[in-house]
Amino acid sequence: MAGQRTDGSGTRAGTVRTRVPARLDRLPWSRWHWTVVLGLGTVWILDGLEVTVVGNIASRLAHPDSGLDISSAQVTGTAAALYVAGACSGALFFGWLTDRFGRKRLFLLTLALYLTATALTGLSFQPWWFFLFRFLTGSGIGGEYAAINSAIDELIPAPYRGRVDLIVNGSFWIGAVGGSLLSVAMLDTSLFPANLGWRLTFGLGVLLGLVILLVRRNVPESPRWLFIHGRGEEAEELVAGIERKVAAQTGREPAPVDRAITIRQRRSIGFVTIARTVFRSYPRRAVLGLALFVGQAFLYNAITFGYGTILNHFFSVPPGDTGYYFAVIAFGNFLGPLLLGRLFDTVGRRVMISGTYLLSGLLLSGTAWLFGRGSLDATTLTACWCVVLFFASAGASSAYLTVSEVFPMETRALAIAFFYAVGTAVGGVSGPLLFSRLTDSGVVSDTVLAFAIGAALMTAAGAVAAVLAVPAERRSLEDVATPLTAEDGP
Repeated sequence: MAGQRTDGSGTRAGTVRTRVPARLDRLPWSRWHWTVVLGLGTVWILDGLEVTVVGNIASRLAHPDSGLDISSAQVTGTAAALYVAGACSGALFFGWLTDRFGRKRLFLLTLALYLTATALTGLSFQPWWFFLFRFLTGSGIGGEYAAINSAIDELIPAPYRGRVDLIVNGSFWIGAVGGSLLSVAMLDTSLFPANLGWRLTFGLGVLLGLVILLVRRNVPESPRWLFIHGRGEEAEELVAGIERKVAAQTGREPAPVDRAITIRQRRSIGFVTIARTVFRSYPRRAVLGLALFVGQAFLYNAITFGYGTILNHFFSVPPGDTGYYFAVIAFGNFLGPLLLGRLFDTVGRRVMISGTYLLSGLLLSGTAWLFGRGSLDATTLTACWCVVLFFASAGASSAYLTVSEVFPMETRALAIAFFYAVGTAVGGVSGPLLFSRLTDSGVVSDTVLAFAIGAALMTAAGAVAAVLAVPAERRSLEDVATPLTAEDGP
């Protein structure tokens, strides 16, 4: 049932009553949902591959024969900070566009930007060129975070949303494993010349991205976005088509639904309205989002930035072998969301988010103590990191899940972008600059301090989650946060 009315801006807008959210949430899992996960989620593998390869080949880039006059410190410090700065600015810009112009347009555009910038990075001939395209590569990845997380959460049924979101974000570490092993081969000058191997790593990332782009073309626009933005009939037709596919694949007709929501359709929502909603209507959730993102950013930077330097300086691990150690760490990272993800939908968000943050922070504190006492070698330190990051990875992935589901539909992509940008700017820009100095000094107490900073902020974020986390498990997004355009909404 629909009608016409004027919204506050004077624009004619329809009022529509729809069952689209309930129809999507009650669908059984099917091959169609796997298509969504593969088309959207696999880009995180690219991000993991990208970040890990660059960190691992820093020594090769700094080699006089690399064809690029750049130092290792510039790669792990300046270039890393620019990559993160690009991710932050790209998240905000493309997040705003995602809420305004739709999920599908932007998850195609941001992937195209990523692929172009990555290819041009591999053609670098001067440091400024390398820095520029690292920044643009980061911009594409930042935009991906906003567009992809909002689209996934709006297409996946409520009972599966937590585990799927965690596993998708955790797939970053599959790429990290590949990047670590790939860098071992690319650093072998008996296989590739010093000025060619590092360029080929970027080319392989582009090839993988093109395959993902082909799969992604089959992922539809979010029906939730469509009916809010005046395209209610298109949303209904799209959901009907999804229901037919799911029924054919599972052999079960979808159960009837009687839950509906009435929406005042609007073409766009102003930035001021979005900001006011996030911070005035949901201040506790805003504090939660910031705490989770800052905590995980610092913990990860404390370990991953300079991990190779730590192994080199303190345990005499050759630069060409550090990739093997990081592959083990990365695999432990992926196991966390994979094995713990289901518990976020069953045990619940508050217990699991706070538990993974607190436990990983305490475990890193223990690792710092053992390292300071000289009780660890390269193997046992890597084992400690694996245990810490098993829990931290699930917690970090839940930060993206949290900010993508606890704010109204109209603010979702920009909310993801904002919290990612602020948390990552605090921990991801300052982190590399701070931790690279601490770990590169060769002084044990400096590295212990790096671990302690990451552990303290992760533990503090866990305490915040214990108080403020929202019980969103198995609930419709519209129940967790009523849309701004709902008849009974804010």
